[in-house]
Amino acid sequence: MPVPARSAPVVAPDPGKTYALAELVNLAEQNNPETRVAWENAKAKAADLGVSKSTLYPTVAAAVVAQSVRTNLLFAPAFIRQTLQSYAPALELDYTVFDFGRRLDEIAISRNDLLAANFLFNDTHRKVIYQVMAAYYRVLNTKGQEDAAEANLKNAQTVQQAAEARLELGLATLPDVLEARSAAAQADYDLQAAVGASEIAHGDLATALGVSPTRPLQVESIQSLTIPQDLTSTVESSIDRALAQRPDLMQRVVELRAANAEVKAAKTAYLPTLSLGGAVGINKTYGEQDQLPGVHSPNQEFWNARFSLTWTLFDGFARESRVARAKADQKQAAAEVDAIRDQVENEVWTAYSTARTALRQQKAAAALLEAASSSYDAALQSYTYGVRSQIDVVSAQRTLAAARTADVSARTQLLTGVAALAFQTGDLLHAKGP
Repeated sequence: MPVPARSAPVVAPDPGKTYALAELVNLAEQNNPETRVAWENAKAKAADLGVSKSTLYPTVAAAVVAQSVRTNLLFAPAFIRQTLQSYAPALELDYTVFDFGRRLDEIAISRNDLLAANFLFNDTHRKVIYQVMAAYYRVLNTKGQEDAAEANLKNAQTVQQAAEARLELGLATLPDVLEARSAAAQADYDLQAAVGASEIAHGDLATALGVSPTRPLQVESIQSLTIPQDLTSTVESSIDRALAQRPDLMQRVVELRAANAEVKAAKTAYLPTLSLGGAVGINKTYGEQDQLPGVHSPNQEFWNARFSLTWTLFDGFARESRVARAKADQKQAAAEVDAIRDQVENEVWTAYSTARTALRQQKAAAALLEAASSSYDAALQSYTYGVRSQIDVVSAQRTLAAARTADVSARTQLLTGVAALAFQTGDLLHAKGP
């Protein structure tokens, strides 16, 4: 069975434009099918609410009844065949006058279902935003690693050239040159691995945006981003914000309200219902008997009105079962609220600790990079003057390479950690910009 072709994205990225993170999020929210699914679900729940509210109004229907009846009437000493044909257009009214709040409970259920769908829609946006941010920072990390690998290769080649120059002057040995060549080859190998990782990360970002990985896409570099210097809130305030604004938690809360309304609606089934009904119309009849001429009746107006009180006395314990099921759903919804509240608190605590650790690591990585750069410059200069050995220079070069890698990783981990904290607290839906 052939796979359908990929549908064209709603908004395609411009290959000649460099996109900032906020613009990437905007692309993803328009292209990602999950946002459209959640939106259509919310529209369906809004329609369900309209259906529930419609029960508060009377139902008026136009009806037309046409019939033909042939019978044999006993008219002693024989049966006489008689045919009657009638045509009656009418308007019929049906209205529930009072049902002890059953319809209002159904409306409350539908209203809370709509709120739950809206919170689900918001939570979908929250997840899409974080998915794009995480993919974007992975792209920045792999691109930064690629740039660091290029710098490491240049440093290794510089050391190799210096070793070969000293060998020509008789100041170095062949093993020194071979060691430098080995370090340069290793740096080139690491560069190719970084290029491959960068291509994979680009594909992940394109998938998060809802576009093909083959489509060209330019993004800002990590050098253009502001690295956070501190966390702006405490873990306690972060947890409080999450409990107040996380859409998935709010969804469980309104689902609990819907379950409470379900219990009330199930209990009202034990009570009677008072309804008003009636019809008004015109009846036109034609009749004939054997050996007699047919007769047309004049248009006859008719109407009827009725009040009906319906009270189910026994239904095989169906109402008891509905109440039991509604109460079970209510307890389940309450337990789910408690469970997700604990989950939210733990997720915020973990995200806050991760972000705080990433902040300390970033500062340490920056200091390490500065020290490793100075050490490499000094070692290379000393080696040129014949003061330091080849081993010292190669070691300093490898330490600098590791420091560059650690610095890029620490910066992107900090950005990802701060984004994860905003995701767990729900701040992504309330910030002016991601």
